[in-house]
Amino acid sequence: MDKTRVIITNEQKAVKIPTGLRMLVRRTCNAVLKMENFEGPAEVSVSFVDNEQIRELNAQYRNKDSATDVLSFPLGEDGVYDINFATGAKLLGDIVISMPKAVEQADIYGHSFEREVGFLTAHSMLHLLGYDHELGGMEKAIMREKEEAVMDMLGLTVTNTVHILENKEDEK
Repeated sequence: MDKTRVIITNEQKAVKIPTGLRMLVRRTCNAVLKMENFEGPAEVSVSFVDNEQIRELNAQYRNKDSATDVLSFPLGEDGVYDINFATGAKLLGDIVISMPKAVEQADIYGHSFEREVGFLTAHSMLHLLGYDHELGGMEKAIMREKEEAVMDMLGLTVTNTVHILENKEDEK
């Protein structure tokens, strides 16, 4: 597989970014591209933000005045992408992840923060490649299947990352 450049910026202070999370995001981007047989070098931008920042972006670009977990801003359409002429890489687009939402959802779903960030990254990468679950039906099912396949590739299956709920009860 060709080189993929993943540019990661942390634009929030609400959640401490654990060691290895940036590497996980890069591995997730590469796993999606490998699964999709993406050809050629690629470039993706990933930003970690807080709930207020993502709410502002959601309001501005989607007319939804609420915080969400992840936003995708694809630069390509129908497999045609702008090119970074300095590197020859296809510019796939931008991923924006709310770190507080990722923490909250990991707790709600009973899995690790790392799995949640990996899942949100895979979800968003699929959007950058043209998938759209909002159409519902088979498109939504296909996208979910691909997200879980990437989580399996990375060893982030639900069974490997689920918090033991009984232990949480013991801590109280």
